[in-house]
Amino acid sequence: MTSSSSVDNKPAIETRRISPPNIGEAYLGERILCYRPMKHGSPNLSVVQEGGKVIAHNYGHGGSGWTLGPGSAKYVNSLLINSDFGAELSNKSTPIAIIGAGLIGLFTAYDLINRGFSNITIYAEQLKTLPSHYAGGLLAPVSMDNDHAMQAIIDEIGIEAYRFYDGIANNQNADFKKGARKVPSYFSSRDDSGLEPYVGKVMGPAKDVILDFGNGTTRAMVVYDDGVFMNTALLMEELHTFMKRHHIEIIQQKIHSFNELNQRFIFNCSGLGSRELANDPALVPVQGHLIMLKNQIPENMNYMILVYFGEGKTEMDQKVERSFYLFPKHLPDSSPQDIGVMGGTFIEGGSPDKPNLKEFDTIVQGAKTFFGLS
Repeated sequence: MTSSSSVDNKPAIETRRISPPNIGEAYLGERILCYRPMKHGSPNLSVVQEGGKVIAHNYGHGGSGWTLGPGSAKYVNSLLINSDFGAELSNKSTPIAIIGAGLIGLFTAYDLINRGFSNITIYAEQLKTLPSHYAGGLLAPVSMDNDHAMQAIIDEIGIEAYRFYDGIANNQNADFKKGARKVPSYFSSRDDSGLEPYVGKVMGPAKDVILDFGNGTTRAMVVYDDGVFMNTALLMEELHTFMKRHHIEIIQQKIHSFNELNQRFIFNCSGLGSRELANDPALVPVQGHLIMLKNQIPENMNYMILVYFGEGKTEMDQKVERSFYLFPKHLPDSSPQDIGVMGGTFIEGGSPDKPNLKEFDTIVQGAKTFFGLS
């Protein structure tokens, strides 16, 4: 339901009526802790030679792994193929190792396969319950620490990824039947979205709107009506299906050193594992809290929201950047009514021994405050 009005010949601001989710205790599902790999100074997207190995690094995307993943894989793969080592890869059956079976590793394999490479082996310490499975799914660059010199490259990578997901949303990618769709995406401001570099290239401009929650509470927001929601668990499922179809072996094994592998060409997509594997102290975990929703009305969940609440301190005396987000995430094999995920927190240096569990209550209270719920 929408309406608009104008005052003193100023452009009309549209009012949109949207229904808040049910967030009473009976509607709250699994509480999840996850750890995003963030590298200070922007992700490591580089090609280096270490002894007899050629290493293509692709890690440290923070909370923007899914936002950048397909574009990041294509960018790093191109870096290697166009490098001084590229001539050795003219034989598409050259053995290639990928470390990491999260979204970055799987998209790296996906892009290489589409370039004709066939002798690919993926090594991973874990295959399930990865941050890649639990991530919310809003396409927006968040929880990153980018040097200004890298921002133009990051923007182009994000635009490339948007095109990839747009192809899925428009049923133009035969490899993915589900997992991405267009959903109105609401932010407090254009700057908060991080999407302005995409406008005019792959996205239309944001609009100023008033959200009316039907309970007397309204919020002034901006909306990108061509925002993209990635249902991350479903996309991981389809990526694994693609690997099986192309007979890509995935070996569950923790790699401590590049020299453990026989392959000369190695893609390091190990996320937080790169702190040890690549000896990278600039890579830090960013702890996040999210809550799955259940028993919702699915047709009321066709929107996404991200608002920032500012900094605070956790019960473990750690600095936290708090936000509230809501996405229509749905896990495979779950009821259609079990839809929606709420977050979120960004706690740099968070660890399992300091879970900061009171942040889950803070998320619920933040949602109630935002929507004007008692």
